[in-house]
Amino acid sequence: MSQAGGVDPLQTSGLTPLEQQYAGAVDGGALHEQELAEGTAGAPAAELSAATAGADILLEVNDLAVHFPIRRGVFVERTVGYVYAVDGVSLAVRRGETYGLVGESGCGKTTLGRGILRLVEPTAGSVLFDGENIAELKAEPLRRARRRMQMVFQDPLSSLDPRQSVQSILVEGMKAHGLADSTSATQTRLRELLSAVGLPTSALRKFPHEFSGGQRQRIGIARALTVNPDLIVADEPVSALDVSVQAQVINLLEDLQAELGLTYLVIAHDLAVVRHIADRVGVMYLGSLVEEATSTDLYADPLHPYSRALLSAVPVPDPVVEDTRERILLTGDLPSPANPPSGCRFHTRCPWRQPTRCDTERPALLELQPGHRVACHYATEIASGAITPVDRSATVFG
Repeated sequence: MSQAGGVDPLQTSGLTPLEQQYAGAVDGGALHEQELAEGTAGAPAAELSAATAGADILLEVNDLAVHFPIRRGVFVERTVGYVYAVDGVSLAVRRGETYGLVGESGCGKTTLGRGILRLVEPTAGSVLFDGENIAELKAEPLRRARRRMQMVFQDPLSSLDPRQSVQSILVEGMKAHGLADSTSATQTRLRELLSAVGLPTSALRKFPHEFSGGQRQRIGIARALTVNPDLIVADEPVSALDVSVQAQVINLLEDLQAELGLTYLVIAHDLAVVRHIADRVGVMYLGSLVEEATSTDLYADPLHPYSRALLSAVPVPDPVVEDTRERILLTGDLPSPANPPSGCRFHTRCPWRQPTRCDTERPALLELQPGHRVACHYATEIASGAITPVDRSATVFG
């Protein structure tokens, strides 16, 4: 019996053990879809939090899912399972704010960002950008809508064409959207962009390999700005940079936001970076959003066990506090997104897991405090101390 449902041994006898696990995910597909519907269906995302209810919403994501089929066969392919990379995420981003998305590697952060922009096709759900459902747009309307939505990629070198000069890279997007009609106006615009990101005009004639990592990231930001977007999805914008360069790029993003009124969705695993730049933060685990709050509230009082474990790993620059504070060490590995656990996705690693509900009922993302949403059946009891960790080996006190 699989966690996701029962499997007929006759149907899986020819598969490897890993493929049999995937087949379990297919067999339990109906149960999975039922859990997804029970856990996330409801009102639009903008109405689920006091922080966004009645606000000027630029981006609203409702029950977004991105599932990748796992296929087997040489001559005739057949689907033996699905990777549930993003599984029922709902969030809303106000116009002009910075929304941070954090979580460990493999939790689906980047796939969510790409799914919002439809760089990967969503399996289900809706993406409302300024009231228009991006998920339903055809080719030409989608191309026009993308002028207002741009992305800064994690690796600036691989995202820049090594055979194109900086000028060619920047002009390409402008030409695609009909913004490069006048040569003189285009040159003026390019000089303005380079000045905005702190690069000299001479950079226009150079190629990506001639720049440092921080300079290449600035070129990536300039490329995103060429078409005057309203929303920028920044996927790990500083993870590949030195600490001093990280600070420069973060300050640049903040300055551009203040000057141009940009809205950011910042994807990162560096909690210190997100704390500095984000107004609100969403925490992802295994394809789902498990907690959402303002940056101040989340870092001061995390309510979900996974968020508490993440923040306990952030070092404190005070030896007295560092030696006495609680450290939560999670046991076990991240479960496979091809066959996620039933019920709460985190219950297999949670120090506070309970014998009821945790492994059978998927918790909904509910607002426990104004603007603070948590997907945990026992978040209130854990915060009050009424429930203590059942596995003391998973929690270490300094």
